[in-house]
Amino acid sequence: MKHIGIVMECDFRREASQEEAFAEAFSLADTAEQYGIDGVWLAERHFAAHRRPTDPMGGGIPSIISVPLVMAGAIAARTKKIKIATGVSVLPLCHPIRLAEEAATVDHISQGRLIFGIGRSSFPKSYEGYGVPYSESRDMFQENLDIILKSWTEERLNHKGKYYEFKDVAVMPQPYQTPHPPIIIAANTPDTFPVVGNQGFPLATGLRGSDIPAAAKSLQLYKDAWKESGHPGEPEIYMRIPVYVHENPEKALENPKQGVMNAFRRQAENAVNAVKAAGPDDAGNLAKRAEALSSLTYEDLLQGRLAYGTPEQVIDKLRYAQQEMGLTGVVIEPNVGGLLTKDQVNESVALVASKVSPSLKKGII
Repeated sequence: MKHIGIVMECDFRREASQEEAFAEAFSLADTAEQYGIDGVWLAERHFAAHRRPTDPMGGGIPSIISVPLVMAGAIAARTKKIKIATGVSVLPLCHPIRLAEEAATVDHISQGRLIFGIGRSSFPKSYEGYGVPYSESRDMFQENLDIILKSWTEERLNHKGKYYEFKDVAVMPQPYQTPHPPIIIAANTPDTFPVVGNQGFPLATGLRGSDIPAAAKSLQLYKDAWKESGHPGEPEIYMRIPVYVHENPEKALENPKQGVMNAFRRQAENAVNAVKAAGPDDAGNLAKRAEALSSLTYEDLLQGRLAYGTPEQVIDKLRYAQQEMGLTGVVIEPNVGGLLTKDQVNESVALVASKVSPSLKKGII
């Protein structure tokens, strides 16, 4: 396994200010660089405010990270070695030329440390807020990706599609990396995996909507499509997984429990909302996901979707995931549900870097 990264969702804690939320985010990035984490992956979340006290789901997980490439530029300027990834940029919500310009700028600020992670997102409320039809997100994603690639690889951009038309546009700056930053596409529904494989891009997936055995089956579709399309070498696969490490095995399970359960209940709610907003190509898969998520217990999550425990236990769980899924890298979610304290998160990340990551990288998996 060559990459151990960390997702930054930049939680805005109920007792904190937005200024403190930004400070905590930058502090976590500094911690990741200090302890030798390979990359920070910046989420994109829109309209993620505190929930009302009357909400039956309890307090939400508000976030201040609505423009990840701006955060990426700030982190790039204060760090020297760590990779900076978008995890993910939601292509249909942004103008493709603007995204190409911003990502190329961050690539220069970081001197080639940018990883451009992209996806469609499964949060219809983000699309509603921007006035973009979620049912058209698949077509919009593909056209935006085509435009960004043309912007980075052609001297003048010429394009005529369903949503955009450009003629003889010079997009500047061009990326620092040649021909462009690594592009990783997120996939979480079964029909998306072979599409990414056919296109020959590295893939990122998560365990919010499926457990490790189910994700392994979907990844086989990706691998088969990769080979059938004639792409050279082996595909790169990155898995996003909740990880919490503590030297005390009881605390390792108890500390994150409430936050995790809150998060998965909200995930089920989001899946129901996505079914209502999705087009016919997506509704069936999303309905199955919503039904499965609503019945999960904490024990179910520990069995196949979380890597919680002592360093040794977490190594074993990630080793199992790597063997089942053929992973290139792991991107840890350090605070699912947002209820761990800043100190608990930093201590867990330090243990991942000092005790978990070295074992996974020694080739003993």
